[in-house]
Amino acid sequence: MSHYRGTQFFSIALFSLLLLTACNKPPGNFEGIQQNISNAVNVADADVTKNVKMALDGDIAINGFDISVTTRKGDVRLVGVVDTQTQIDAAVKLAQGADGAHTINNELTVKN
Repeated sequence: MSHYRGTQFFSIALFSLLLLTACNKPPGNFEGIQQNISNAVNVADADVTKNVKMALDGDIAINGFDISVTTRKGDVRLVGVVDTQTQIDAAVKLAQGADGAHTINNELTVKN
C-alpha cells in the first residue's frame, strides 16, 4: 500500500506543478494592446494641437480662416470666425478626428 501512496503523491505533485507552470505564462499580446490604447489616449497637448491644425489646414473650405487651436489635457478649443455654419461643422468634425483629441470646445462664430 505504501508504494501506491508514493505513486499517488508523486502524481498529485506533478499535476500541481503542471498547473502552476501553465498559469505562469508571460503576458502575450494583451499587454501590448493595452499599451497601444494608453499611448493613443496620452498624446501630448502640443501634438494634439498640431494634429488638429494639420487637419484644418488640409481642408480647402477651412484652411483660409484664422482659427486658433489650443489644447489642455486633450480638450481642444477652437476660436475664430468663418463664413458659414457648414464650415464650423466641418472644423469641429475634423478636430474630433484628430489623434488625441477628447472634447472639442467650439467657440467658432459665423461672420456677420
